[in-house]
Amino acid sequence: MCPNHQSSGTFPNPCGHAIANAGHYYFHVDGAHGYPWYMGHAGYMRYLRENGKKELRRTRISLPNPEGAQRKLEQLTARKWTWLIVPNNCASFVEEVFAAGGSRVSSWSNCPKLGWA
Repeated sequence: MCPNHQSSGTFPNPCGHAIANAGHYYFHVDGAHGYPWYMGHAGYMRYLRENGKKELRRTRISLPNPEGAQRKLEQLTARKWTWLIVPNNCASFVEEVFAAGGSRVSSWSNCPKLGWA
């Protein structure tokens, strides 16, 4: 299981923010072009506080192939990610990791604030 966290968005992102939690670490992307971020629980709490965000929901995702998700996470965190607000955003980053783990869950709108299916 891999929790998927959604938090409130900040300008210019009205869609909210998706973060994947894998054990003791949280992974996400933000910014126009940079490396994905990872942080422990204390870092996650600080991230929420310093960015004026609040956690909207947590969803547990079943991953039939957790090793595949781990490999994809390692691959994605080793290269820069170009964040394009709605396409190629935090939700698509999380979806790539989940898909590599065998999950079919997705954000039907690529806008985490609207929900996951």
